Amino acid sequence: MALLPVDKALERLLDGVEPLPCETVALADAYDRVLAEPIIAMRTQPPFNASAMDGYAVRGADVQKAPALLKVIGEVAAGHNFAGTVGSSEAVRIFTGAPLPDGADTVVIQENVSVLDGNRIEVSYAARHGGNVRSAGLDFVAGDRLLDAGHVLGASALSLAASANYPQLDVVKQPLVATIATGDELLPPGSTPGPGQIISSNAYGVMGSARSVGARALHLGIAADRKDAIAALVRQAVSAGANVIVTLGGASVGDHDLVHKVLTSEGMELDFWKIAMRPGKPFMFGRMGAIRCIGLPGNPVASLVCSQLFVKPLLARLGGRPFRQDIREALLGAPIAANDRRQDYVRATLAQQGSALVATPFQVQDSSMLRTMATAGCLIVREPFAPAAEAGAPCHVLCLS
Repeated sequence: MALLPVDKALERLLDGVEPLPCETVALADAYDRVLAEPIIAMRTQPPFNASAMDGYAVRGADVQKAPALLKVIGEVAAGHNFAGTVGSSEAVRIFTGAPLPDGADTVVIQENVSVLDGNRIEVSYAARHGGNVRSAGLDFVAGDRLLDAGHVLGASALSLAASANYPQLDVVKQPLVATIATGDELLPPGSTPGPGQIISSNAYGVMGSARSVGARALHLGIAADRKDAIAALVRQAVSAGANVIVTLGGASVGDHDLVHKVLTSEGMELDFWKIAMRPGKPFMFGRMGAIRCIGLPGNPVASLVCSQLFVKPLLARLGGRPFRQDIREALLGAPIAANDRRQDYVRATLAQQGSALVATPFQVQDSSMLRTMATAGCLIVREPFAPAAEAGAPCHVLCLS
């Protein structure tokens, strides 16, 4: 099977992918979820003319000049109404958030008022007509479209929804990705490896990538290099309702690479296998009904790079979430060799120097080296057959942080 270019692989991976159906969640549980339906205001905010400050509610005509003597005829606090009407040269003591009494149209702040006796005040400074009053509907009125479907709900959006009187919201279901590590050599973190054994790490990076785009992640553990062991975990993923199954390792061409055989026997139709990229060439993709199946390489860095390029866009689209790779222009901080037929993703540090970003590749790019991946600020994207380039030459980088 010929190597598939990266852009073609992504195109086929995303072909026909639509956001999942919606579900209704309590407002308190809706943070970072994606709206499936627009938020239409069910009330007006504020619902009445309200005081924006502590002070006195007055008629603007009475305080156009200062000093002004007024008679205090009562008091009103937030959550209450004043029963009377403010007349000429009268005032009502008012507190922030309280409804403006009938007849009043202005609030004089208390710092500009002197209390003369029990029911008389002197306004020391002329006040602007309508000052310190929040008009009914200042924020929104009933029927206003406040947020569109597809909006990712942050803290302020939740407050807005609450103010619009929504106790719950319709949001796009979060896609579930199930990860399955494969290999007799693998042990979970915290284990003591024996001869020939290593600690399994790839699943945690994949799950982190999934959660960064709002997906749920379920790690089903490590399957031994046996068809029955891998098949058992694949069936667990299906039973759990996974939208995407990601296998880690075992998707290459060795005698013990059984993932493709198992997934095919479980009903997967293979779409493509092997991509013209480095790291990440042994990448597999297929469909098992509505479930997308991805076989990631066993090398840790290849697994992370493929998660960035393919898993995150897929899960974001299933979750109705906008996603765009952060590609920027930069300058090389060190020389780089000519490339072959595969698109190369070179780990590099990224620094701002003046007005330019400078990407300096790590000298060793072995795809087992997680330390450089964890400290890389970007991946330098090298097109197939790109010629050698010297330090200072322009390049494109995929920012990782």
